[in-house]
Amino acid sequence: MQHSNKLGLHCRVARRKPFLSKSHMTACLAFAKKVAKDSQTMRNKILWSDETKIELFGLNAKRHVWRKPGTIPMVNHGGGSIMRLVRIEAKMNGAKYREILDENLLQVTQDLRLG
Repeated sequence: MQHSNKLGLHCRVARRKPFLSKSHMTACLAFAKKVAKDSQTMRNKILWSDETKIELFGLNAKRHVWRKPGTIPMVNHGGGSIMRLVRIEAKMNGAKYREILDENLLQVTQDLRLG
């Protein structure tokens, strides 16, 4: 540990929150404002889909990382994960997520008698 400190590296606990760009935050806020104007009856007709990630490898606990002070943390994606609707074997992007919803969401709404 002393050797790492001599190199200017310090131990930090990695953040446990998703990376959201300014455009993500702006889009989420705009959507929330739009939905807030809808009536409760309208909001009750919406089937909200959500992503739930369960790690297949490693612990779902604190992770310690070594970095120099002022270093911006990198966002690394990878490894396997299980999503609520389908198991994902590769990296997921917005287009792939919408494709999965398009292929599966209608059947789910019919099974739950929502559509």
